[in-house]
Amino acid sequence: MSSARPVGCARRQLAIPAPGGGRRLGRGDWDADALRDIVHDYVIEHLADDDAVLVIDETGFLKQGKASCGVARQYTGSAGKITNCQIGVFAAYVSRHGHGFIDRALYLPKEWTDDPDRLEATYVPADVGFATKPKLATRMIARAIAASVPFKWVAGDTVYGVGNIEQQLRRTGKGYVLGVSSAHVFRSWGTRPRSPVRLQTSRGRGAHPTGSACRREPEPKDRGCTIGVISNWPISRPSHSTVQMTVCGHAVY
Repeated sequence: MSSARPVGCARRQLAIPAPGGGRRLGRGDWDADALRDIVHDYVIEHLADDDAVLVIDETGFLKQGKASCGVARQYTGSAGKITNCQIGVFAAYVSRHGHGFIDRALYLPKEWTDDPDRLEATYVPADVGFATKPKLATRMIARAIAASVPFKWVAGDTVYGVGNIEQQLRRTGKGYVLGVSSAHVFRSWGTRPRSPVRLQTSRGRGAHPTGSACRREPEPKDRGCTIGVISNWPISRPSHSTVQMTVCGHAVY
C-alpha cells in the first residue's frame, strides 16, 4: 500500500471534479473526513460485492523533520527499519470488480498524544487520544459494518491478528485471515461444533497396528467458527514453523 498518500490532520485546499462538471468541494477549507466519505461511497458504488474482502494494512511515509503530524522514529515496512516517518493505517475494499481505499487513520505515537501543545500546533482534535494500530483497524471495520458495506472477509498481517479484531469479527459473523506470531495464544469464543457420528465397525475391523512405524495420530480438535464448513478444516503444525495464520478460528501453521 505504499502508493497511498499521507494522512494529514489539518484542513487543506482541494478541488474534486464532479460528474457533469462543477466541483464537489471548493477551494476553501475542506474536511478530511468528508473527502473520505466521498471516496468511500464512490468505491462501494462501483465495486460492491457480497463476497468482497476488507484488507487492513499500514504504510509509512518517510520524513526528515519533526513538525509533520504523527512523525516519529518508528518501524515502517516502507524502509524495512526504524526511521523517522508517519504511519497510516488503511482499509482497502477488494472484490471481483476491482479494489480501492475506503478508509484511513493516522497513527499517533504516545509521544504525540502525551503532548497537548504539539497536537494543537498540528490541528489534531482535542478529543483524539492514543490508539494502537489494531484499535484503529477495529474502528474502521466498525464504520464499514455500520455503513452496511458488503463484505465477507477481513484480511490483515501480524500487527492486526493479536488485538480485538478477531473477537469483533466473530461477533459480527465475518470471516477472517489474520497473521499472528508463533507465540500467540488461541482461544475460541464460539460454541464447539458437534463431533461427526462415527459408524461402528465389527470386531477386528478398523483396528490400528501397534509399533513405532504405525502410530495413531491424534485427531484435530474442533474449534468454534462462524463460517460453515471451515470449522472442519484439518490443522497441521510443522515443527519448523515460526508464523501462523488464524483462518476464521483456526490457527494454520
